[in-house]
Amino acid sequence: MNFLRGVMGGQSAGPQHTEAETIQKLCDRVASSTLLDDRRNAVRALKSLSKKYRLEVGIQAMEHLIHVLQTDRSDSEIIGYALDTLFNIISNDEEEELDENSIRQSEDLGSQFTEIFIKQQENVTLLLSLLEDFDFHVRWPGVKLLTALLKHLGPQVQQIILVSPMGVSRLMDLLADSREVIRNDGVLLLQALTRSNGAIQKIVAFENAFERLLDIITEEGNSDGGIVVEDCLILLQNLLKNNNSNQNFFKEGSYIQRMKPWFEVGDENSGWSAQKVTNLHLMLQLIRVLVSPTNPPGATSSCQKAMFQCGLLQQLCTILMATGIPADILTETINTVSEVIRGCQVNQDYFASVNAPSNPPRPAIVVLLMSMVNERQPFVLRCAVLYCFQCFLYKNQKGQGEIVSTLLPSTIDATGHSVSAGQLLCGGLFSTDSLSNWCAAVALAHALQENATQKEQLLRVQLATSIGNPPVSLLQQCTNILSQGDKIDRRGSKIQTRVGLLMLLCTWLSNCPIAVTHFLHNSANVPFLTGQIAENLGEEEQLVQGLCALLLGISIYFNDNSLENYMKEKLKQLIEKRIGKENFIEKLGFISKHELYSRASQKPQPNFPTPEYMVFDHEFTKLVKELEGVITKAIYKSSEEDKKEEEEKKTLEQHDSIVTHYKNVIREQDLQLEDLKQQISTLKCQNEQLQTAVTQQVSQIQQHKDQYNLLKVQLGKDNHHQSSHSNGAQMNGIQPEEIGRLREEIENLKSNQELLRSQLAEKDSLIEKLKSSQTSSDTNEATASARNSEQIAELKQELATLKSQLNSKSVEITKLQTEKQELLQKTEAFAQSVPVSGESEAAIAAKTTDVEGRLSALLQETKELKNEIKALSEERTSIKEQLDSSNSTIVILQNEKNQLEVNIKDAKKEQDDLLVLLADQDQKILSLKDRLKELGHPEEEEDESADQDDEDDEDEDDDKSQGDN
Repeated sequence: MNFLRGVMGGQSAGPQHTEAETIQKLCDRVASSTLLDDRRNAVRALKSLSKKYRLEVGIQAMEHLIHVLQTDRSDSEIIGYALDTLFNIISNDEEEELDENSIRQSEDLGSQFTEIFIKQQENVTLLLSLLEDFDFHVRWPGVKLLTALLKHLGPQVQQIILVSPMGVSRLMDLLADSREVIRNDGVLLLQALTRSNGAIQKIVAFENAFERLLDIITEEGNSDGGIVVEDCLILLQNLLKNNNSNQNFFKEGSYIQRMKPWFEVGDENSGWSAQKVTNLHLMLQLIRVLVSPTNPPGATSSCQKAMFQCGLLQQLCTILMATGIPADILTETINTVSEVIRGCQVNQDYFASVNAPSNPPRPAIVVLLMSMVNERQPFVLRCAVLYCFQCFLYKNQKGQGEIVSTLLPSTIDATGHSVSAGQLLCGGLFSTDSLSNWCAAVALAHALQENATQKEQLLRVQLATSIGNPPVSLLQQCTNILSQGDKIDRRGSKIQTRVGLLMLLCTWLSNCPIAVTHFLHNSANVPFLTGQIAENLGEEEQLVQGLCALLLGISIYFNDNSLENYMKEKLKQLIEKRIGKENFIEKLGFISKHELYSRASQKPQPNFPTPEYMVFDHEFTKLVKELEGVITKAIYKSSEEDKKEEEEKKTLEQHDSIVTHYKNVIREQDLQLEDLKQQISTLKCQNEQLQTAVTQQVSQIQQHKDQYNLLKVQLGKDNHHQSSHSNGAQMNGIQPEEIGRLREEIENLKSNQELLRSQLAEKDSLIEKLKSSQTSSDTNEATASARNSEQIAELKQELATLKSQLNSKSVEITKLQTEKQELLQKTEAFAQSVPVSGESEAAIAAKTTDVEGRLSALLQETKELKNEIKALSEERTSIKEQLDSSNSTIVILQNEKNQLEVNIKDAKKEQDDLLVLLADQDQKILSLKDRLKELGHPEEEEDESADQDDEDDEDEDDDKSQGDN
């Protein structure tokens, strides 16, 4: 308040003095009038004065206006006047007519009044509650006032709204207002509210903001809409940029699919309005927010896949190949497609299949590369094409192979009708435009990034430099151009061509000893590099010197010593003699200290203001960071340390081979274990099937017994009522035969029972043998496993014999069934063929008594047979149970055997490891003894040997004492 009074006191007296008095009177009327009309008129007058006399009204009337908002909420008109007055005080609409100094003072004044207003947080809460009023004269000025507060002191107002109950939700209702002016100003309010505040962004997103904003964009005509579409797109960017939670919510809500109609622009040649260009630019930027390389890889990948699945990528590629597209939209579309396909194999494969609508059709990659190496194209467009090519090759070994293959002799089109990507890159690499040289070199380096196969393949590329001369390799041609330096007249930067070629060569030779050998095979390369590094040149050439030092360091670090003249040690000696190790390391450090190095390392996109800034590539900065330290260590290392490193590498390789061997063994054992588990499951199934078959056969036997008994009873009744002697003779003829058969069957069953008992006894003895063999398996495990396998085989054979016996029993049961049927037929025939005799009653009675006696004897024998059959069936079930228990015992023994085999393998493995450790220990002891000899300490060695002899003597004495004991 003192600041405001000081500003007011500095103004000249005169007419403003009367206005100040008028404002004071109006404030008194607002504060003291009891009639609402008087207060309303006073506030209306203050509103009319607030634009011209902003400072005076703000100082004197702000407190009274806030009191009006608190007390007169029932009258929307006075509330509207009060809100308009506060808005005029805080934000001046006539700022466009002022100069810069006046605008700055006006903004400072607005910030001061905003600070006074929000000092009491209840004022902001009161303003939020007023926005719930649907009256236009209250809601619209309230929206404008809150927007002005956020404009001046955004973070403080955001924090107050965040802690207010339902504060953000009340503001979200503005987007659903049917009055467009309130809805549009509500979008502006949410823009200011969501700026740089992740918590509010999440709340707004979960209040269904995406749905409402996309509906507004659709209603306004997508890219053909006006300024409202632009405001909605800016708000969407605020909600999504650097907010992983909202990005995930946007993707899962299927809102990416709703972006596709934005880019249905067609092939229009009628001209594009400035607003449409702005809208499309913001729409493309919104897509880039979702697939930015700085986002988490998982979130970016899922958004990329969704854009391909809904056809959004296809729509962008259509714009890319269309005609009549403005240059800035085309450039941004290329950048957007670049990030949509970056690192996503599916999208990269689709982009490789896109063709331009030309005759004949050409791949989109070829068309874009033609623009990149064309010096007449805009610089920004060429940078975008380079970024697109880099993103196409990022983590895409398939695409890298396709690009390199276009340079190989077997795939080059001999007719010359079509130009390939590789030919365009070579053309740009050796053109007279330094920018084309740099772009082509970086693009070709990305085709080799982290791909040792393509580095070796590129060594096969041969170039015809001139007619009559033999072809030279691409590697040789690059070094030739590099050595010529400034002798060739080029357009553009002096060092750009050399920097590009050096970055290509460093990428090519790193992690590729074969390429290093090819490079060193040319005897002119090493002297050229050492000469460049040793010279004292200006600041511009220091970067080239640093890159030459890096290339020479790579030639040392990745050297396999296959060339005798350029072995690691000889190259180090050459550096020490001609350059000096300290000087070499200093020159190497020029790269990372360059101001453009840190700029290129920040983002993958090659975004340069002018061609002169195009020096470093993002991926190359990663390579420098990785190699700078190891090359420094390699330069200072001695030959002995190099040998130790090589030995360590060999031991590590051996260790890796041992680990892989054991992994393969474990894998094979897992497969065997799976096979055994399958066999066990099949055997279980077979066992269950056999058990069900046995139970069925037992039930069938019981049924046959019951039917047989029933037939016996029926025969006895029939014989009781028959009086013929011939009947008795036939019965006497039939019954003994049947009884004989039954007795034979009983004898057979008894013999089978004895056989089964003997087999069971044999199995018990075998099981005892297996158990005893297992107890002795620790001493002689190999022989025990052989015996177990033989016994298991014998048990399997016995099980097969038991199955065959079971089948024979089923055959006997079928025979009994047929015999029973024959018996039934005979009884029926006998009953039908009984004649009526005329013998005397006495003879009939005698015969009847004789027959009854025989029947009673037969019934007694039948009971005995039943008892015997019952006993046999019980014995059979017990034998079956014993057989099952023996089978389970066999399975347990097999598991124990497998466990023993595993223990033996583990013991062998531990023994081998101990042997390896002992060998290493012996080697270390020998090396220590050699060092002691070199240092001239033979006495210690003798002492050690004497100590060792003493220890041996003590060990012998201990052994003797143990033997005596």
